[in-house]
Amino acid sequence: MSDQTLLEVLREPVLAETRANLARSRARLLPQFRTPQQMLGRQGNGCGATIGAMPRCDFACRGCYLGDEANRIPAASVEEVKAQMRALRPLLGNAGNLQLTDGEVTLRPVGEIIELLQYASSLGLVPMLMTHGDSFRRQPGLLERLVREGGLREVSIHVDTTQRGRRGDRWRAARTEAELNPLRDEFAAMLRAAARTTGMPIRGATTMTVTRENLAGVPDVMRWLLRNADVFRLVSFQPIAQVGRTEDGLGGGVTVDELWEGIARGLGSTDLARAHQWLGHPGCNRFVHGVVATHASRGARYLPVRVEGDGDGPRVVDEFLDRFGGVTFRRDGGVRRWLRALALALHGPRATLGNVPAFVRYWLRRLDPGHPWRAASDLLRGRMQLQSLVVVSHHFMSPEELATPTGEERLAHCVFHVHTRGETMSMCEANARGGRTRYYEALRNAERPEHALAP
Repeated sequence: MSDQTLLEVLREPVLAETRANLARSRARLLPQFRTPQQMLGRQGNGCGATIGAMPRCDFACRGCYLGDEANRIPAASVEEVKAQMRALRPLLGNAGNLQLTDGEVTLRPVGEIIELLQYASSLGLVPMLMTHGDSFRRQPGLLERLVREGGLREVSIHVDTTQRGRRGDRWRAARTEAELNPLRDEFAAMLRAAARTTGMPIRGATTMTVTRENLAGVPDVMRWLLRNADVFRLVSFQPIAQVGRTEDGLGGGVTVDELWEGIARGLGSTDLARAHQWLGHPGCNRFVHGVVATHASRGARYLPVRVEGDGDGPRVVDEFLDRFGGVTFRRDGGVRRWLRALALALHGPRATLGNVPAFVRYWLRRLDPGHPWRAASDLLRGRMQLQSLVVVSHHFMSPEELATPTGEERLAHCVFHVHTRGETMSMCEANARGGRTRYYEALRNAERPEHALAP
């Protein structure tokens, strides 16, 4: 929940801290990257992640950014992981994105995971638990406990054909992404059930390692997401880099354009390139924030929120971000959420209420071209449902890529950081320049008792 009182929400719908962080992020961008597509310094400050929270993993995936020594490294203490969170908090800001990750964090004792989730939230961060998901399959009730006791609201489940170690012969034998869609169905059902039984909202995400071998499966995954946008609100495609214990020769070979062509095919979109947004360097992060419109008889369509050159749409979005960039409702409850929306209208009526008629007309025409009033009727009668779906591509670098001038330029614009005992670094530095290895060696030398795998 937000730490602001109701009166404070009315007075300051976007925190001064948030505005200052955005200005700092914007200042480090090279001029050529300060475009309307750029969301760093306009709406967000990037993401942070824990490191050493549980280096070990009970999978043996073909693509893995951890080193060969990871399974022999003791996990960092709860207090040390908390210290990482505190160090990242000024960088991420209020409601900043924190990935609770490393190897497989769900192998820690459940009580410790709950403590870490609660602590991240107490700092004003939004923790997302990153997992392969099999712990939830093996331990019924674990997900619900994390939701109820830990306040878990965001969970990302990694599923793809490069994984090795999944329970069930059917999944071990899968060679195409389409063959894994029933497994994805299982996780979708699990998240729906957890939200229903706990009465708490859960935002699902999924990640997929992309190689030359499974690139053709990207459209299948996107079509699956269109059918399950009620629970999975974000997907991150991550072309493999030759880092860590990744199988020799598996990294590289998938370009940004090839990946997004596959995404567009799965969405049935012809103008997705005009909807691309960046967070930092365009060679590192591209994303599209869109809406899945599911009609009772016409199926699902994906509509990007901001399409360059598309009438009133981008103008309204840009005016809102120029006035209220950084606003977030993610830590708000029901009353506070509505109050913040009211505060936005009061503080910037032109950027909000003044644009409502044009924006409504714009969206009704997009939802049902030629029949905008039919779209309005379908929405009011519940025949059409709208859900948010963010599509992301995140491109890590190999040591060879990091050593180039472009690699250094990308590193200077990094938006994904970890903190290791007094040093904050890019995730690419951690993975491709030995930062992770140095930190793991420090953990090993500390000679802490190793955690037993959770039952």
